[in-house]
Amino acid sequence: MIYNTKQKRLSLPEYGRNIQNMVDHCISISDREVRKKCANVIINIMGNMFPHLRDINNFKHILWDHLAIMASFSLDIDYPYEVVKKEDLYIKPSKLPYPQSSITCKYYGKNVEKMICRIIEYEEGERKKHLIKLLIIHMKKNFLLWNKEIVDIHKILEDLKQLSKGSIILDEDHYKLIEAERKTPRNFGHNRLVCLQKSKK
Repeated sequence: MIYNTKQKRLSLPEYGRNIQNMVDHCISISDREVRKKCANVIINIMGNMFPHLRDINNFKHILWDHLAIMASFSLDIDYPYEVVKKEDLYIKPSKLPYPQSSITCKYYGKNVEKMICRIIEYEEGERKKHLIKLLIIHMKKNFLLWNKEIVDIHKILEDLKQLSKGSIILDEDHYKLIEAERKTPRNFGHNRLVCLQKSKK
């Protein structure tokens, strides 16, 4: 008995050893027309193995690409599509440009820092005061995700002062007034801040 580990390595194991043997036989056929008919039969069998993928765009094109790969690009036929080239198959993808900016307070997230910068640009007035109220509420929620036991208001206000580089300074008495005035629904503050972030874009 010959174990699979001693046989030729499968280029695409999902098609199995029998399909690979068919491809190898197809390569060995000397008559070009017969070889093309054999390739078409193999493509139909490969398609029947994955009928749920027939609705995918370029499904046939993908099958011919797979046939070329299993044949190690040595199958000499007239392909109905321009199949993938061997040199293009092993090209490493380019690296994704991940953001490299650091986050001062990770428990608030980068979006909070962006919101603070946007609020600082607003002119002094009721609108800016209201946005600061919503911002504090949002920072409080984010803080609770990091520390579920207690919300340290003094810590939040100090962080707000630090993140705004001293542009937004509130004492705890001012925060109590904000809490007393708060009559907005639970998710209203979050939705307004999301809109604020989108307006910057």
